[in-house]
Amino acid sequence: MASNLLGYFTNDIGIDLGTANTLVYVKDKGIVLREPSVVAIDTASRKVRAVGEEAKRMLGRTPGNITAIRPMKDGVIADFDVTEAMLRYFIRKVSNNSFRVNPRVVIAIPSGITEVEKRAVKDSALHAGARDVITIPEPMAAAIGVGMPIEEPAANMIVDIGGGTTEIAIISLSGIVFSKSIRVAGDELDMAIINYMKRAYNLLIGERTAEEIKVKIGSAYPLDDELSLEVKGRDSVAGLPKTIHITSQEIREALSDTIANIVDAVRVTLERCPPELSADLVDRGFVLAGGGALIRGIDRLLSEKTGLPVTISDDPLSAVANGTGAVLNDLNWVMQNL
Repeated sequence: MASNLLGYFTNDIGIDLGTANTLVYVKDKGIVLREPSVVAIDTASRKVRAVGEEAKRMLGRTPGNITAIRPMKDGVIADFDVTEAMLRYFIRKVSNNSFRVNPRVVIAIPSGITEVEKRAVKDSALHAGARDVITIPEPMAAAIGVGMPIEEPAANMIVDIGGGTTEIAIISLSGIVFSKSIRVAGDELDMAIINYMKRAYNLLIGERTAEEIKVKIGSAYPLDDELSLEVKGRDSVAGLPKTIHITSQEIREALSDTIANIVDAVRVTLERCPPELSADLVDRGFVLAGGGALIRGIDRLLSEKTGLPVTISDDPLSAVANGTGAVLNDLNWVMQNL
């Protein structure tokens, strides 16, 4: 009876603790929070000044005493204290009723992280106010979140291109048969754009501008109607503000090497797939999730390079968070399978 009451008074939550964005799923309510994984702190006192969207607006624009940082790097915690502060802020924001006990938390983590890195995520969530922490591999969460029939004795392949990592997994009978996690994803694509602008135009741009270019005109495959964009930055030679026009062809060229790394990782995964499961993939193909799935033409490119049908999930940005939510609703499944 006591445990039933505890369940009634607690808001169990699922967290997609991403390098670029954090999403929080509250049981019976769905995704209630989507904010950038950015924290602005006072450099002298180490006090948190802003978290999430407000902090992201400060990236590259802060005075000397305030710094906006991203505490997650390549899918793992780079700054423990700041991650803890960020998690505490998000947990408090979604569990605003002071009568509730601390929530049980399901957190998705990259499949390739070490035990030490996994422990850091758990400790960080516990210190931030979680009563209990359950971790689930990100590709598994994404596969559940996009509605794949993972319990079947057949191959389900997911490619989740996030901010810090690209997670690729082949899942059958509720277990991961083979997974590959590479630290090449959205952030690397942004860096490729920053480097290209510097090399080709002597133009210095920040992370936010690079991300904007990627979203507005980034592509992995030639477009029927190529796009163009006006970009503002600083001339690295003259040191003065400068505006230039760039095209989607140029950005595609800038992103090509990074996208080739993702394609290679997909091919390696397919090479390691047992023959019986490979046969399933000929018909089923694989599903793309994560923010990287929104890059124009990446599905066509991957389909061309692998010869398999490629589907983009309905809501790629929410796939992992929805997966943690599904796990919250069936914690017995976790105990049996993870």
